[in-house]
Amino acid sequence: MALQIHNTFNAISIGDITQSEFANILKSYKNAQKVVITDENTHEYSWPYLLTSFEGLNTAEVIVLPNGEENKDIEICEQVWDTLLDYDIQRSDLIINLGGGVITDLGGFIASVYKRGIRFINIPTSLLAMVDASVGGKTGVNFRGFKNQLGVFALPQAVFCDPIFLKTLPENEVLSGKAEMLKHGLIASAPLWKEMLKFKEKLPDKQLLHKAILIKSDIVEQDFNEKNERKKLNFGHTIGHALESRLLNKDNPATHGECVAWGMLVESYLSVKHNHLSESEFEMVKDLISSWYSPLPISKDDFPALLQLMKQDKKNKGDLINFTLLKEIGNAEINKELKEDEIEKGLAYIFG
Repeated sequence: MALQIHNTFNAISIGDITQSEFANILKSYKNAQKVVITDENTHEYSWPYLLTSFEGLNTAEVIVLPNGEENKDIEICEQVWDTLLDYDIQRSDLIINLGGGVITDLGGFIASVYKRGIRFINIPTSLLAMVDASVGGKTGVNFRGFKNQLGVFALPQAVFCDPIFLKTLPENEVLSGKAEMLKHGLIASAPLWKEMLKFKEKLPDKQLLHKAILIKSDIVEQDFNEKNERKKLNFGHTIGHALESRLLNKDNPATHGECVAWGMLVESYLSVKHNHLSESEFEMVKDLISSWYSPLPISKDDFPALLQLMKQDKKNKGDLINFTLLKEIGNAEINKELKEDEIEKGLAYIFG
């Protein structure tokens, strides 16, 4: 039986999708057109399972996009909008985003802009998308080398997180999602942080997924438009997004979660210096991140570019860079503004 999270905005199902409300939603769109947006990997590994499980998908149009973060851009959006027009998709129709965080971010943005908004459903197939990208209503695309510079807040009608899709993920993608789960523990739940320590070598079950997703859902419900409380979810991301953008065009770009993990480590160091996190708790974070995640190819030569990327962060005001920092494990504080030289000391401590 799937576990449910019901909030003010939408419903989130965690568990077997064939035992969820998805079939009933499809029936409610029986006379509408349905479009599935997916990528090459998900089309190969996940789409056949859905297609054989739900008759209501037999007539769906399927748009298959190239894999990868580098394709999360406005040009891809334009191609999909052209296709939606060719299919004569109307506001009464339905888009189903089937894939990882790139697809849920991109597909949500495509749906929310097309004809000023068409209803959409997210079926995340990566751990990262289940615990983070598909929940909370943020959609967006990268622009001119910067992460998520174009986007809107738009909620899916429903989200269906089925752990069966995690079984085909490579290890680095599993670790990518675990970084966001670790973040949820660090900012809001010391018990979740401790429980995550047991899951290095295995996939999280639906109960653990439920705990992690519930933390984000509760925070989003308090502050949907990210004025205050929701900023806690940005822990690790000010530096993490800069790392991700810096490494995006490398031969082997790092995953979002890997960059967030190392971003959390730098920001934990900054939390010791500027927000009362204890040395002992910092060492706990350091030991875990350095043992779970491979080092990133970042050196002192990259620091100026990283700082320049951080200046583009949407949360900044003036010359100071805005951070969410830890007070202790399970307790984060927002709107901590730091100078460039203070940040560079943190980068130097972690990356040498």
